[in-house]
Amino acid sequence: MTAKEKLLQQAPGWTEEQAERALRAAAIDAAEFAAWLASRPPLDDEPWTDADEAAVAEVRADRAAGIQPVPFEEIKRKYGLA
Repeated sequence: MTAKEKLLQQAPGWTEEQAERALRAAAIDAAEFAAWLASRPPLDDEPWTDADEAAVAEVRADRAAGIQPVPFEEIKRKYGLA
């Protein structure tokens, strides 16, 4: 069942207030959300370091080379930590 079908299935049982809330939520567009998100304090207040930049560059290079990351669950199983 698609999300739209689920929504249409639930809507008949909603109160008017619930329907209004759903419409308001649907009316928020990406630009409004981005502006709201930009107004929030950062989740990580530590400064970005050269080591951080190097780590991200390494991941990007691996991905560009077609190297896939190993899921943490797989690493735990391999070393008997799971």
